[in-house]
Amino acid sequence: MTVCRGCCCGDARKVPGVDHAGQIARLREAVGTSAAVRASDCLDVCDQANVMVVQPSPQGRAAGGRPVWLGLVNDDDALADIASWLRAGGPGIAEPPGVLDLYAFTVSRRVREALED
Repeated sequence: MTVCRGCCCGDARKVPGVDHAGQIARLREAVGTSAAVRASDCLDVCDQANVMVVQPSPQGRAAGGRPVWLGLVNDDDALADIASWLRAGGPGIAEPPGVLDLYAFTVSRRVREALED
């Protein structure tokens, strides 16, 4: 899982009232060894801050799973849903909790391919 921490994501001026530094720590604790959680520089979708990309495991990719982009992830309930999905196997293995449909968005090919490099 990639958590954007670029120019807007993780910035209290852009998204006030969120413990941005704590998000990554809480995600890491919640997913345990089920997934790696890493921070990234700007993912170039600043209008969706805070952005997270849930990537499939090798097994999930083999089963047809693709990265899922989530935006406006600014509350602990969303983090809990994401962590639950990752513990269940993530994209390609487990269906995401329905509420995550509210956070999912499609990025341009340019942005998507930059992350896949």
